[in-house]
Amino acid sequence: MNQIQKSKKRLERIRHQIRKKVSGTSEKPRLVVYRSSNHIYAQLIDDVNAKTITSVSTKSKDVAEKISGIKGKIGKSKEVGKITAEKAKASNINQVVFDRNGYLYHGRVKALAEGAREGGLNF
Repeated sequence: MNQIQKSKKRLERIRHQIRKKVSGTSEKPRLVVYRSSNHIYAQLIDDVNAKTITSVSTKSKDVAEKISGIKGKIGKSKEVGKITAEKAKASNINQVVFDRNGYLYHGRVKALAEGAREGGLNF
């Protein structure tokens, strides 16, 4: 097994451990973060009804207009967190459960969480 396969297997094991403990409801959905090398994605998921309440990413056209003047991935991640909080407020959601999806709470993941907190979400 090469190094890439080992790291993917490790990440899947961590995700599985997190998902055993973290679950979202319609009142308190799960805020899931996914990051690629260039973009970051955030979703609010109701696990009881198996529905995605809202999703925001740096690839969305409305978000891309707002973050066009921001330099750096961390600044863009923070703005995605704020926009996620705005959409959650519009759906009458104030509290969420944060799911870092196996990533370290550092850098872009942390910036997204801080942006969501600044936007008014509690977790």
